[in-house]
Amino acid sequence: MTEETLTETLPPVRHWPALDLPGTDFDPVLRELMAEGPVTRITLPNGEGWAWLVTRHDDVRLVTNDPRFGREAVMDRQVTRLAPHFIPARGAVGFLDPPDHTRLRRTVAAAFTARGVERVREKSRRMLQELVDAMLSHGPPADLTTAVLGPFPIAVICELMGVPADDREAMHTWTQLILSSAHGADVSEKAKREMSAYFSALIGRRQGSTAEDVASLLGAAVGRGEVTAEEAVGLAVLLQIGGEAVTNNSGQMFHVLLSRPELAERLRREPEIRPRAVDELLRWIPHRNAVGLSRIALEDVEIRGVRIRAGDAVYVSYLAANRDPGVFADPDAIDFSRSPNPHVSFGFGPHFCPGAMLARLESELLVGTLLDRVPGLRLAVAPRDVPFKKGALIRGPEALPVTW
Repeated sequence: MTEETLTETLPPVRHWPALDLPGTDFDPVLRELMAEGPVTRITLPNGEGWAWLVTRHDDVRLVTNDPRFGREAVMDRQVTRLAPHFIPARGAVGFLDPPDHTRLRRTVAAAFTARGVERVREKSRRMLQELVDAMLSHGPPADLTTAVLGPFPIAVICELMGVPADDREAMHTWTQLILSSAHGADVSEKAKREMSAYFSALIGRRQGSTAEDVASLLGAAVGRGEVTAEEAVGLAVLLQIGGEAVTNNSGQMFHVLLSRPELAERLRREPEIRPRAVDELLRWIPHRNAVGLSRIALEDVEIRGVRIRAGDAVYVSYLAANRDPGVFADPDAIDFSRSPNPHVSFGFGPHFCPGAMLARLESELLVGTLLDRVPGLRLAVAPRDVPFKKGALIRGPEALPVTW
């Protein structure tokens, strides 16, 4: 194929407004882009220029696991993006490539292994039981988000991070401001600076620690000279923010389960299928608006007959990959018997979410505990009247009114 032919056959650049969508509706623009081809071109509301968008499951896994696509090069570019306030912090783990990325992730790996997650399982279960006790004692109706789905993941990630209980509310406030696209750059950046200063002090106090929480692991790694203090703080901020994703994911899960009572009833009757059901819900729910962090092609790469040139920005859509009909039969259906289920809701490759095992644990605890302890749990409003977040990068209910 000649260069002229490649130029002629470039797909048109489509603007993706990433509007606030009702409920758990799949983004209609993304669906159109998926239909237009495996590799398309997009612009998003902020940033500069255009970027490639890759939507097929196999291609998403290729791009996210191929060293020819790098994150670090994004630092020098104002790539088209969803967030108005997106300013990459140099050295942040999300924008590192191996071997630096590998070195930094290794410092906290122990906290996110099966053993590390098991360390917080029983305390997580107790904290959840207490939250449900409080909700039941107040009686219906209730906002499930305020009563349980919000405070539970905050408590769990703070426990894993080593953040004292008294500081949970501050962490939650900072996270909400950082993840919102509605407040503007100044507010989000101020919240990020304040959270960073908090973790800088916390990690500094833990440099001689032998404890297993993340702040202690990072403090010890700084003390041994394995990572810099700035790297440790950047990683702590990323993990803390990521820990609250469970609030949005579980909010969407319960919106689905309570909007389709037959699904909830099946999980009450068949507790043995709950882990597989949670995995299917993780595949199906639309976790975010538009796309997340881009990569830069470090050399020319051909995908599905399309040449992506060195220096081009590339996005992958995990949401689209999770609805790829070539991998998932009847992908728009929720099928609790789906097996295998190779979804990519936690990413893929070197940047695979380190908290995946923890998020699964929390989701399974929430589904099991709430369905078992509140057998009459149902929405207090029509499914379409559940308010979802506006102007947010991550999708989820603002509130989930329930009764029982």
